[in-house]
Amino acid sequence: MNSNTLVQKIWNFCHTLRDDGVGYGDYLEQLTYLLFLKLAHEYAQPPHNRATHIPRSCDWNSLKTRTGEPLEAHYLTVLHKLGEEPGMLGAIFFKAQNKIQDPAKLSRLVQMIDAENWLSLDADVKGDLYEGLLQKNAEDTKSGAGQYFTPRALIQAMVECVNPEPMKTVADPACGTGGFFLGVHEWLTRPGVPLDQKQGRFLRHETFHGNEIVAGTRRLCLMNLFLHNIGELDGAPSVERADALISEPWKTVDYVLANPPFGKKSSMTITNEDGEEDRDALTYERQDFWQTTSNKQLNFLQHIVTMLKTTGQAAVVLPDNVLFEGGAGEKIRRKLLETCDVHTLLRLPTGIFYAQGVKANVLFFDNKPKDGKVHTKGVWIYDLRTNKHFTLKTKPLKRDDLQDFIDCYHSANRHKRTETERFKYFDYDTLIARDKASLDIFWLKDESLDNLDNLPPPDVLAQEIVDHLEAALASFREVAASLPAASSADVSNDSGK
Repeated sequence: MNSNTLVQKIWNFCHTLRDDGVGYGDYLEQLTYLLFLKLAHEYAQPPHNRATHIPRSCDWNSLKTRTGEPLEAHYLTVLHKLGEEPGMLGAIFFKAQNKIQDPAKLSRLVQMIDAENWLSLDADVKGDLYEGLLQKNAEDTKSGAGQYFTPRALIQAMVECVNPEPMKTVADPACGTGGFFLGVHEWLTRPGVPLDQKQGRFLRHETFHGNEIVAGTRRLCLMNLFLHNIGELDGAPSVERADALISEPWKTVDYVLANPPFGKKSSMTITNEDGEEDRDALTYERQDFWQTTSNKQLNFLQHIVTMLKTTGQAAVVLPDNVLFEGGAGEKIRRKLLETCDVHTLLRLPTGIFYAQGVKANVLFFDNKPKDGKVHTKGVWIYDLRTNKHFTLKTKPLKRDDLQDFIDCYHSANRHKRTETERFKYFDYDTLIARDKASLDIFWLKDESLDNLDNLPPPDVLAQEIVDHLEAALASFREVAASLPAASSADVSNDSGK
């Protein structure tokens, strides 16, 4: 069976399960469990003869020799036992559950996976299959998985601009399903740039370090990396299941590429003795942060600075509020401009993320020694938002849409850049003198305001209206959430006035 036929076979069975109420996410999890066990079985056979550390009572043979209800019962036992194992095994099967309630269809899925020799397939085939399923899952709005999925075209452009080198470390403190890691892996293994044996080992075992707080997403990330030849079957997972903002820090790294979760509220929910949410506790008290704030993106931005070596580089997707917010936001921006070399800002168009209402940017900066000097000379801003219209379905963002930005970025020598209509330079003194040191800067005129003939197609226009309304609603929710709750006494006093 060729790769295209296999991919179609996997897709078709996914559609069959959807008729039973099994969504892409649930299907992905079951495929992950079974495919991992089948790959382990293949690695244990000649010529590999590898010790997989999977108990014989839980191995692939124990599944494929059963059918019907005995298979279903044994499958549940396997998921539970392997979830208690250390290392990669325990990470893949952590709190694993069977979501396929029809034993006959579970048996069919086992037989379908057993029929293939997966190790004989190219890593690109296995990886593309899994990536395709991840994207389908992200497109399914009911699953909510879109929040973990960054457009691959954007990842490719960010990686090409940063231009990571072999034998250097890469981190993502909120890595989702591993898109940035795979983007770096693809860049370092691109045709015409061969790696030697030492570089290849480093890429597979030591390059990537991540955090993902959601257990199911972390599982998908680890499997996604494994299918792309990153990590080992019986090794330690390269992605920790922990909140990066409160977990023990790694040693510093060379690169951080990330799209931290949007939404200002902390991922922690802490209650006081009365069982009520403790709003004062929803901040991260860290001595290495410039400011204490409950704004999650500002905390991730500060955290990323602490993760970098003094020669480290970062490219981070951030929402608009990080560019203009006052208070802690202003203080953090001023400190960032002073202590790091903040050199490039890409203003992203709306309509490219699965989460609606997102207005985002990519901030590129280099860490510098904390020597008291001002390290930002100026920031180059590329406006890819004004007069640009995209939707996820009819006009998705493509790699070619970012080519002009990549050319303007000029990674070969950032000091030989040229201004264009969309690419402008703002020196440090100009930026620091702006109200709140705001980086929320536009200069292009919206052509549709003067000429109705320039309006985007109706479906694009409708989606942009939805995005704007969603963004406004999100802002109102954040304001409401930040207000102290009125006590019953307050309500009583108000009603008596």
